[in-house]
Amino acid sequence: MTRLVLLLTFLVVPAVSSAQDSGLAFSSEDPLGSVVAPVMLPAGATALYGYTGAPEVGVGFRQGIGGFEMEARGRFDWFKLGASLEVLGRKEVLRRGALQLAPTLGVGLVLNSGATYMDADNFSGVLVRILPGLVASYRVADTVALLGLVDLPIDLGLTGDKQRRFQALGGAGVEVYLGSGLSLLAAGQLGVETFQERAGAGHTRLGFNARVGLGTRLF
Repeated sequence: MTRLVLLLTFLVVPAVSSAQDSGLAFSSEDPLGSVVAPVMLPAGATALYGYTGAPEVGVGFRQGIGGFEMEARGRFDWFKLGASLEVLGRKEVLRRGALQLAPTLGVGLVLNSGATYMDADNFSGVLVRILPGLVASYRVADTVALLGLVDLPIDLGLTGDKQRRFQALGGAGVEVYLGSGLSLLAAGQLGVETFQERAGAGHTRLGFNARVGLGTRLF
């Protein structure tokens, strides 16, 4: 963790100094952002990304379409040995100077093995996932965007008796343009998680998500 902080400091500080001298770029040709930033890709822009972290790893595809963005992604939770496929939409609703804000909404399908070697409270099942959320971005330099992230995933069981899982996660991150079309993301979230395998067997505990990702713009 200390090494990651030092790396991000090394990348961010020179970029901020450069931005103070040259000003920020916000044109449709702007290459920064492919994993989370910008909050909405411009029309015609396409990005691919992958990330690793805890409790999950994932890959995704983003496509700017007119006044909104579509995203498809796959995630593997290595704590639970569960996988999900998800489709989301994102729409920018606020742009004020360097600040951008966009809500997200999506649906997905979750296949959970029920493995308990890392999570003693895990349960098996097939669940439908509803994915409301919010992404904020504050551009501090030509090559750096600070991020605010809110995710509120709701899983509802299709195979069990009133199976459910809900997380309320909030946090922050930074996405840095490395050159050659590549952007690096580091982000972390904390919150609460509530879940039950069957009616009357609910639990509430700490929820978290930490990830480091790399993405590229294709167009």
